[in-house]
Amino acid sequence: MDNPLTAIIATTLPLLIGWAADKILGDPPQLPHLVVAFGKTIAWGEHRLNKGANRTHKGTAWAVALILLTCAATAILLHAAAQLSILLHITLSAILIFYSLAGTTLIREVRQTFREVDRSIDQGRQQLARIVGRDTARLTAREVRTAALETLAENLSDGVIAPLFWYLIGGIPAMLTYKMINTLDSMIGYKNERYLQFGRTAARIDDIANYIPARLTAALMLLVSRQWRLITFLRKYARQHTSPNAGWPEAALAGILNCRFGGPHNYFGKPLYKPYIGHNERKLTISDMQKAIQINRRAELTMITILAAIQILVACL
Repeated sequence: MDNPLTAIIATTLPLLIGWAADKILGDPPQLPHLVVAFGKTIAWGEHRLNKGANRTHKGTAWAVALILLTCAATAILLHAAAQLSILLHITLSAILIFYSLAGTTLIREVRQTFREVDRSIDQGRQQLARIVGRDTARLTAREVRTAALETLAENLSDGVIAPLFWYLIGGIPAMLTYKMINTLDSMIGYKNERYLQFGRTAARIDDIANYIPARLTAALMLLVSRQWRLITFLRKYARQHTSPNAGWPEAALAGILNCRFGGPHNYFGKPLYKPYIGHNERKLTISDMQKAIQINRRAELTMITILAAIQILVACL
């Protein structure tokens, strides 16, 4: 695009519209969601392929096929829209960006979890079960609050910063491709009997895709909280997590709140020990939840501002 204004309108405007839509709407249950379609497609293939011999190879082929198809289909769709009209291209781009971001709904769920657990431990457990993969039936009130904030920190990376990072690297096709990778991991990336072989490659690809975004998320959290002194804390605890990436945003939030995350959990009825992050085993409060949400929002706003500035700068060069 030779005209800088046209380039800015075609790129920055959809980004801001899509991001604003996520802030306002979240994930409306009455609207069809692209990630739900991803999930149904993944499940369709998993039910047919995850049996018999060569499960690792079949899982690898299915994951790679879906990743490549997502990237190619998105690029073709956007190109076709651009050929028809700039307005159609902007509208489609904004919709796809909206579907790729998942910050607002998780914040609402975490806020509601804290409210419910203050009313009743059973209600808190039920609310938490909507946003975590671990078993919640026997969690204490403190464990419910801790799990909610751990999920909030991890989702800032997976649901917001990582999609925006890949958008910066390769535009909307890369952004949607990341969402497919992340959805694959969330559905078949578990290290249990059913998914260990079939989902092994999907989990590994997700680890690679989140390597930089997870560390970027932690850096943004320290930046917006103005607590660079926590770098030593971050380096110490982030690497102790069982995940190569989840420990970074979780350690950043644990340091900012001066609390402790991690410990033993149950997944699918089996115990899993996660090393502790932090050392201050104190009670988490509504105030902690509000502060964590504030950190999330500031980090997200900072990332959006950086992206928009880069796009405007590139368009003007």
